[in-house]
Amino acid sequence: MTVTTRISGGFRAAASDTYTVDPDRLAIGRWDEHAQKHVDEGDIYASYSADHIAQSNKVRRPFTFRGKQWVCTSNVGSGIGGVVEVSTAYLLVAAETFEGEAVSYAEKTRDCAAARNDPDGFYHGVRVEHRGDPFVLCGPPARFLPGKPQHGLFDRPTI
Repeated sequence: MTVTTRISGGFRAAASDTYTVDPDRLAIGRWDEHAQKHVDEGDIYASYSADHIAQSNKVRRPFTFRGKQWVCTSNVGSGIGGVVEVSTAYLLVAAETFEGEAVSYAEKTRDCAAARNDPDGFYHGVRVEHRGDPFVLCGPPARFLPGKPQHGLFDRPTI
């Protein structure tokens, strides 16, 4: 059974959604000593924000997939070949469109067992900020794997 949270505007990921994307989108990149920054990172990999969410309830730059904004909360794999094997991401929705109880990360993790067992995912319903604007992470999370992209109208990265 898939648990559903209503969002104004309708789009929603199901718990089992897994997408294959161009491996470049999951690229780890490298540290450029001269520029003092990471370069050649894929947009999905670069959106990883679990550390920022826990520390400040903020997210890094989200990535676009099928016309919606997403934020990565987990990257798994050895990175052999410079690409992670799977990224897990939550839909990033405007706070006013989230129909449910939105809470801070601190509130969500007061009961870690309940957060881990949330059928919509650990970060579901967590309030975050991006560029000063309020958003909510909406689960369940989707998984992104390297492979032949499932091309649709909106699944190319936006810059």
